[in-house]
Amino acid sequence: MIDPHQIIADALAGATRPCVTSSFQAEDVALVHMLREVRPDIPVLFLETFHHFAETLAYRDDIARRWHLNLVNLKAAEPQIGLWQTDTTACCARHKVGPLFAALDAHDVWFTGLRREQSPSRANLQPVEDFRLPSGRLLRKISPLAAWTNKDVWAYAKAHAIPLLPLYDRGYTSIGCEPCTSPPLDPENLRSGRWQGKKLECGIHIQANDE
Repeated sequence: MIDPHQIIADALAGATRPCVTSSFQAEDVALVHMLREVRPDIPVLFLETFHHFAETLAYRDDIARRWHLNLVNLKAAEPQIGLWQTDTTACCARHKVGPLFAALDAHDVWFTGLRREQSPSRANLQPVEDFRLPSGRLLRKISPLAAWTNKDVWAYAKAHAIPLLPLYDRGYTSIGCEPCTSPPLDPENLRSGRWQGKKLECGIHIQANDE
């Protein structure tokens, strides 16, 4: 297994405008912890969907304050509250995919906390991949924790005394927007509590030219 710190160092060596996306779940916080050790000013992009758990927002603000993060809250230009009730795909596109892809146009290297273990749709995830945005721009997508297990993530958090999102203590294993998140329907599938198990991805981690 390649050391995530080495993947980070190699990616940053050739980056001029890096960023990291964070939902403030455990793997994302572990990755931000690693990145801030070498690039404390890296922009941390958070998608403010207007549907988050109150606990997620409070935890985001607490970690951002403690770690002095360069936090960037991304929002849809025209949010539509409650759109998830009729069309979760349209809701994700408006509140997550659109704002993020627009913001990524300003960056050349994009760090993510994605892991292969999270979902069958991520089973072939590579630590370093090219990613083409809808605008046509190509950037490097870096997932240093691709090979990590859930156990690896929690061990890292414990070793570095990183407090984690309190929602894990309530049985959640993958945490997104409150209306579309529940404890896992299948205990063997960490993301089975997302979107009532009806889909695996919001659309962010699907190549734009494959959609």
